[in-house]
Amino acid sequence: MEDKKIKKEPLIKLSKREDIERKRAWTIRAISIVLALIVDGIIIMVVAKMNPIDVYGTIWMGAFGTSRKFWITLKELSLLLLISIALTPAFKMKFWNLGGEGQVLMGAWASAFCMIYLGDKVPSGILIAIMLIAAIVSGGIWAMIPAIFKAKWGTNETLFTLMMNYVAIQLIAFFIIKWEVPKGSGHVGIINQSTMSGWLPYIGTNSYILVIGFVLIATIGMHVYLNYSKHGYEISVVGESQRTASYVGISVDKVIIRTLILSGGVCGFAGWLMVSGTDHTITTTLSGGMGFTGIMVSWLAQFNVIVMIFCSLLIVFMGQGAGEIATAFGLNEAFGDILTGIIIFFIIGVEFFINYNVRIRKASGKENA
Repeated sequence: MEDKKIKKEPLIKLSKREDIERKRAWTIRAISIVLALIVDGIIIMVVAKMNPIDVYGTIWMGAFGTSRKFWITLKELSLLLLISIALTPAFKMKFWNLGGEGQVLMGAWASAFCMIYLGDKVPSGILIAIMLIAAIVSGGIWAMIPAIFKAKWGTNETLFTLMMNYVAIQLIAFFIIKWEVPKGSGHVGIINQSTMSGWLPYIGTNSYILVIGFVLIATIGMHVYLNYSKHGYEISVVGESQRTASYVGISVDKVIIRTLILSGGVCGFAGWLMVSGTDHTITTTLSGGMGFTGIMVSWLAQFNVIVMIFCSLLIVFMGQGAGEIATAFGLNEAFGDILTGIIIFFIIGVEFFINYNVRIRKASGKENA
């Protein structure tokens, strides 16, 4: 009699969960942040030999300790949020736009170009409007190029948009040499510093209020666009299935190109705010990597524009606090980045358990959920 072959079940078995209740999912995410803070606290005690409460208090002071720090934190939060919502329509459509950094820089380049060449030729108010249009158009064109190639010839948008970042960086590096002041410095310096032509006006003595206000309006607009407009519905359908979208009469190519123009245009808008409203100059690192950080914010928020406010706040809060830790305790700023990374790791990791059910086989062969 032949021995029967016994097929063993795998030790760990993964299965896709059904849609989990929203309240339960966000409770799990909140618990993951608390656990991350506990782990951070242990690392602070073991590695830095400090009281975690003191360190967390210092992080708070670094972000909100003074009026100036408070407004800087809000400014950084606003710009990161704006770039995150700019990338979201493309991601929701499952077009992996990694070119946010380049699109922001192209918007900034167009703004700086107008400031330098038109600063003494047109009134400041008109110049600001010209800069805005030029920035949105430049960012939109920069995103439209890979969109057309994807729609017409099926190119890989991930690599295409990523490489467009480096083209934008090199283009700006060329113009920085052309515009540098003084010659040989490698820096453009503050543009139109004496006349402030092309600068967004201050509200009182605060230069950030208008920037924050513009971002607030853009955030509300994007939320409405994605959730309550026909275009937002078409983006969702294309993201679920291009075949289904085509079957119901949606032009997939048109939606891809239109959505990327919107995404790039909003990124260009962010570049305009940086040049006209906050920095008043142009550099290859003007966006500070927000084009890449915005990708993480959009994904962490599950493409929910409102939730992105809190995700952006968390990242900016920890980033601003990292510098304060270095100053107050004599630590390297990388220590603050480690604490931030642990929190983000927990947040990303918990998404796996929210979306997948993990079953472990017992010795008896039965599964344990």
